Amino acid sequence: MRSSERLPRVNRVAVVPPERPPVLTVLVDAEEEFDWEGGFDRRATSVSAMKRIDRLQRVFDAAGVTPLYVADYPVVEKPEGYKPLADIHSDGRCVIGSHLHPWVNPPFDEHVTPRNSFPGNLAPELEKAKLRALTELIGERFGEAPTVYQAGRYGLGPSTADTLEELGYEVDYSACPPFDYTSEEGPDYSRCPLEPYWFGRERSLLGIPCTGAYVGYLSGVGHAVHSLAQMPELRWARIPGLLSRAGALDRLRLSPEGFSLRDLRRLTHSLLAQGVRVFTYSLHSPSVTPGCTSYVSNENDVARFLDDIRSYFEFFFGELGGRSATPLEVKAELESPVAEGPSLA
Repeated sequence: MRSSERLPRVNRVAVVPPERPPVLTVLVDAEEEFDWEGGFDRRATSVSAMKRIDRLQRVFDAAGVTPLYVADYPVVEKPEGYKPLADIHSDGRCVIGSHLHPWVNPPFDEHVTPRNSFPGNLAPELEKAKLRALTELIGERFGEAPTVYQAGRYGLGPSTADTLEELGYEVDYSACPPFDYTSEEGPDYSRCPLEPYWFGRERSLLGIPCTGAYVGYLSGVGHAVHSLAQMPELRWARIPGLLSRAGALDRLRLSPEGFSLRDLRRLTHSLLAQGVRVFTYSLHSPSVTPGCTSYVSNENDVARFLDDIRSYFEFFFGELGGRSATPLEVKAELESPVAEGPSLA
């Protein structure tokens, strides 16, 4: 199966009129701590970093942001994982969604392999069974079933839309343009819309992509150039770094993890100029605890990390005059006929 056949068909792109202020949704992957470089392990289910999630939430509260926490099975299963979120959720200060990491989410009927780490690569009934188990457990823990989903590793598949509709989901955050995971047998988002889009059999699902794009004067051919530069025989030349320093091409994601505030401002301005009005700022919960991800090694790193988040909010809500919204608020606004663009069919 070609990578393009793994993705749900986009029915229609939803376009926000350019006169409206830009909208920011904030997404946090609430997940276990694991070695991102060391492969996938069903035994790696520690969620100790969740006890410090209040440090991140205070930044959101101060900025008037109601974040979306997409929680995976280890977080929802263990009291030290879900209780800190339950306290925030009970005050109406966050939205809880689901995040499927197959290798730590029952039922365990598949081999743990890189390919199977993308939920959409699983047999349809197994993908559904895993998401159903997670959905039901979140409903038990938080008093309401989740209606927002993000596939672990951005792993949408050909049956994901049907499963989401069957389980009552309304919004999906799995797409991650312009990144291409085909080298790991995952999906290719290099041609994915940068704006929200409608998909599913009933055209009832809203896809809100994680915000990312190629930026620079070669951005029009960004995927081709970046793919060429990543070829094994050319990696010695470190072409992506050379292109970045020349201002020719950068592949950026709207995240404080691995990207500077300057990168994020540049990405945002570039997308605004292209007409994008809905942005997703994303990060992972373990990044608020030293040593749990490669982005924060000590307390000074955490302080800088949180300051970068504050600074981006000041830029987006202050300098740009943007506003914050929850996923379902965005969906309600985009359901208006005036906000819809032309069909891609």
